[in-house]
Amino acid sequence: KHHQSVKPSNCTSAIPNKMSEPANTFSKEERLCGKISVSALINDGRWGTTAHFRYCWKKSREDGLNRIIASVPKKYFKRAVKRNLLKRRIREAYRTHKIAPMGVDVMFSYSNKEIADYGVICSEVDTILARISKANSQPQ
Repeated sequence: KHHQSVKPSNCTSAIPNKMSEPANTFSKEERLCGKISVSALINDGRWGTTAHFRYCWKKSREDGLNRIIASVPKKYFKRAVKRNLLKRRIREAYRTHKIAPMGVDVMFSYSNKEIADYGVICSEVDTILARISKANSQPQ
């Protein structure tokens, strides 16, 4: 099979408009890394679940930048190839369904024993982001 490159018809400029919605990129600044940051998120964050995920989120940054980390436990998938596939799908789903910057750290932990299709992962990541956005907009 040969895949043809499809160019989007609504792409008018290569430079994203910073004032409208977030660009479909996933920069280094959006990756949550470091033992201290991840431990603080796990210890102090708020937890939730969907059919395929456990997720943890915490409002932590004043600069408004959202950071994420994707986790697929070795308990469910022994082969690194499968874990990496799922992590790539989670990051891609986040990249395409990004929410407005709120200064939130999010951990997506895959918690199902079967590999889900990209469409399923996309819809669940979108649901998680909507829940976080709704909870974050309510006064605490």
